[in-house]
Amino acid sequence: MYRIYKIRSHPVIDYAAEELKKYLRMMMPRCGEVEIAYNPDATDGYRLGLLEDFGIDGSEAKDPFLDDILHIDTDGEGGIIAGSNSRSVLQAVYRFLRENGCRWLYPGVDGEYIPVTQVKAVRYHKMADVRIRAQCNEGCESQTSVLETIEFSPKIGLNSYMLEFDNPKVYYGYYYDHKNNPAREKEPVSNGQVLQWKRQCEAEIAKRGLIFQDMGHGWTAEPFGLDSTEGWLKRPGQEIPESARPYLALVGGERAVYHDVALNTNFCMSNQEARTIVAKAIADYAQNATNVDFLHVWLADSNNNHCECDACRKKLPSDWYVMLMNELDRELTARNLPTRIVFCVYYDTAYAPAFEKIENPDRFTMLLGAITRQYTETPDLTAPTGELRPYDRNQNVFPRSLADYMGYMKEWEKKCASPKFCYEYHFWVHQYYDLGGLEIARRVYEDVRAYRKAGFDGIIEDGSQRSFWPNGFAFYVYAQTLFDTSADFDELKRDYFSHAYGAHWKEVADYLEQVGKMGDMAYLCYVHRSSKSYYRPEHALTLRRIPALAESMEEKFREWQPSDFRVQTVSYQLLRYHALYCKGIAEAFALKAEGKDDEACAAFRAFLKDFGKYEVYIERYYDQGLVGSAYRKEMFKELNQPAKSEVG
Repeated sequence: MYRIYKIRSHPVIDYAAEELKKYLRMMMPRCGEVEIAYNPDATDGYRLGLLEDFGIDGSEAKDPFLDDILHIDTDGEGGIIAGSNSRSVLQAVYRFLRENGCRWLYPGVDGEYIPVTQVKAVRYHKMADVRIRAQCNEGCESQTSVLETIEFSPKIGLNSYMLEFDNPKVYYGYYYDHKNNPAREKEPVSNGQVLQWKRQCEAEIAKRGLIFQDMGHGWTAEPFGLDSTEGWLKRPGQEIPESARPYLALVGGERAVYHDVALNTNFCMSNQEARTIVAKAIADYAQNATNVDFLHVWLADSNNNHCECDACRKKLPSDWYVMLMNELDRELTARNLPTRIVFCVYYDTAYAPAFEKIENPDRFTMLLGAITRQYTETPDLTAPTGELRPYDRNQNVFPRSLADYMGYMKEWEKKCASPKFCYEYHFWVHQYYDLGGLEIARRVYEDVRAYRKAGFDGIIEDGSQRSFWPNGFAFYVYAQTLFDTSADFDELKRDYFSHAYGAHWKEVADYLEQVGKMGDMAYLCYVHRSSKSYYRPEHALTLRRIPALAESMEEKFREWQPSDFRVQTVSYQLLRYHALYCKGIAEAFALKAEGKDDEACAAFRAFLKDFGKYEVYIERYYDQGLVGSAYRKEMFKELNQPAKSEVG
């Protein structure tokens, strides 16, 4: 009989013990009951606790709360499974199971590969190479998808989760209103329901000991009585409290809601009273939300829209931003709150302050959000950068190269000695510009390694909670490489594909490689384009070869689908749907390449409707709302205009 002993009492270690028991019983279905008990003096069985409980040196961790050390020393019947903190104990359990052949390839029970085997001895000790390994909610999210990705995160080695916004109703609204999917009926949810769901998510994050990161945008609106719950939805005529109007940024001679979007509206940061209102609102939030480990304080989610009043013009937006951060630090200190604050180097605040400096760097973390970067290359982030553009109030042109962003970060580091994270967007719309999924996986791999080499302590991925299309390889690469940046890409590919597809994994990988090359991510990705022209008739010929390639594989996928492992059955089922997706979307791309814009838009609209009827079957993995958003940004932007029948 197998026994599990908890050397110390802690809710996360309790959960780790239950997870170990569950998977041991799945691996050995006839092994009988596995007992769990609290026994700090245990000398046999599987013993779970902190490094210090076993006298194991953990001095390599500079911050035991943030740095994850996993230590495993077991034989076939028991041994030590330990970590530098309770979260690391849970991750050590998953590492032990991984070393015994288990894999988690997608969220949910259908994403598990659990072999039937006797457990073997494991010797393992490692501290994660990147301190913060996180994802943030985005896209069209259901509560099921968010809960499943929270559960999935520690299984693949992520240690942190971020929930953007005080109330993330906008992302839930995208899903439940089935954005970009005319084949599904809307099923609206209320603000109150979403707020309840956020609290449920927070409880699940805590259950696993994950580092909880919260908020982001909204601080420039909500403290002044502007409702930003609907996100980027334009609300013409939104009522502005007269008491708030003097605090709004003066842009174009008017203090108003910027382009009718409260979330995109900055405030007059030279106004001391306005800064005090915001600082106190943030401190009030922190005082109530003591479960938050990193509280993100970002400015408005737009650019070139900072206050143009005479007082604000005397300094850069980053100077006023740093003044706000210092005032917030003093307010939090006065309230004896240890909350860590994250400020964002993003759009206009990419330009470092000219005068101000962060007074208490221990409180803060810099977050680089290089949202305008290219995703077709990974530059050397330690190489010398080119000349920086001077700040030009509300007329700035932002970098297209990630390397150029490093130049701006170096200027920031002169003003702030805090650690630095980056906020990345691989799993936002960019993943959908790679039809095969292997090129974006390579970009993720190279970017993680480049960021770590450049001294970043963490990465937070903004993106869909359903980023597993046509499989979860890119997300798997993200998690595995963050934990161990020496991981080999080709070995990760073999590992993931062989578990997801079994004996035919190489054929699947080759097929997806071909699909990706035929689509040409450099063509489909609007972000890096200088001409914004999609006219390339010779490429239309290649795009029209995609349906035939997909069709040639469909019968094989059907033949290979039956498996002893549910995860492989699901993987092949996804490939069959993905073949339909490729056949449907390629014609719209080809028409665009031929310069037939109206026909291309009509074809894409038809694709959304025709393929949308399948989303209900694959929604754990596929986010049609973001697919539509990806291509409506540039390629089919005409679809963003009201149809003629909708205009008077």
